[in-house]
Amino acid sequence: MPGMESGRGAPATLLAVLYLVGGGLCYAGAAWPMNPDAPIGLLWVLGTVGVVGGGALALWPHPLRPWVVHSALALVALLVAVLAWRSATPVGVVALGPVITAVALYAAHFLWLPAARAHTAFLVAVTSLGALAAEPTGFLVPWLALVCTVVALTEAQGRLAGQLRAAAGTDPLTGVANRRAWEAEAARHLSRAQRTGEPLCVALLDLDDFKLVNDRDGHGAGDALLRELTTRWRERLRHADLLGRYGGDEFVLCLPATDETGAWELLGRLQDAHPFGWTVGLAVARRGEPLPDVLSRADAHLYARKRSSRRA
Repeated sequence: MPGMESGRGAPATLLAVLYLVGGGLCYAGAAWPMNPDAPIGLLWVLGTVGVVGGGALALWPHPLRPWVVHSALALVALLVAVLAWRSATPVGVVALGPVITAVALYAAHFLWLPAARAHTAFLVAVTSLGALAAEPTGFLVPWLALVCTVVALTEAQGRLAGQLRAAAGTDPLTGVANRRAWEAEAARHLSRAQRTGEPLCVALLDLDDFKLVNDRDGHGAGDALLRELTTRWRERLRHADLLGRYGGDEFVLCLPATDETGAWELLGRLQDAHPFGWTVGLAVARRGEPLPDVLSRADAHLYARKRSSRRA
């Protein structure tokens, strides 16, 4: 799930805001009821759940795990369904539309589209059951319009968010991961490897004499070379291998479940993929070592090999 493990950021903050605003609205409805039959006791309870839950989410010092986010969204759906069930008027039922829309849009923006669709389907299903079980009637047409709107907005926002995530994490020239996206994904691979005890290698690939290509043939030729190289490399990489562009003519590889021998074998296949030369630095991750330290050792190995080749 994007943004949920690498830091708190907007997903956790907005989830807390969603709870706090919902709790505040419930408190307002209990303090100033618009109908004498309004479920005042329930509103006080739901308001407390929202404020306490939002406060806990806001003050929690660690990144939110995906299961926490999924559980929090499912809980909101159930609470809204209960509120729909106990609503005293048709207007009270339909007035839950903004809350339902906000929850669906949150899921669509921050979760992968299949997960967002699942949350929206659950949200629509349970709130519709609550509405059907409510005592008031006469809101079927506006409720169906609300459901159709929520589903359509979820699909549109989810697709747009996916496109934005892909653009933000992709190098526009070569189509591989950019530096920021590569580091985030490689850190997750490293964390998983250290939990399981599997080996993991990181390699830095620096193109030899790439500047001469730009100076001799122009930057267009250099760009074409970068695209051709990355295309050939990706054809020979495994599905789990992570290739990223780290700088102008420098690329980086994360090789999960790969020891040093396996890494050199794979790098040999990459060297055979294209005649243009490059130098590589390799580091095998050590237990408890953070990603910047692994990269630093790979970088040191790279430049040691470059110095050795110049002396040869």
